[in-house]
Amino acid sequence: MKITSGMIDVDIHGKTKRAAYAIVKNIVSSAGADVYRVRVIHGCTAGTELRDMIRSDFKKHPKVKRIATGLNPGETFLVLREL
Repeated sequence: MKITSGMIDVDIHGKTKRAAYAIVKNIVSSAGADVYRVRVIHGCTAGTELRDMIRSDFKKHPKVKRIATGLNPGETFLVLREL
């Protein structure tokens, strides 16, 4: 996990779906008011299981306002608040 000016990066490569969910849920739930985004690096070459789980399960999380994708298909942004 890496924290830089309002954004937390978390890499879940190689994690099981259950472990990845627990890690990301803990980070999102404990994120302070200064955090506006969580960038989840899930990878894209070993399948889509982690990506799909992040994008579907965290869309319902009360702190997540929306899910955003970037140019890199191996990452997903969980937007906690708009700037």
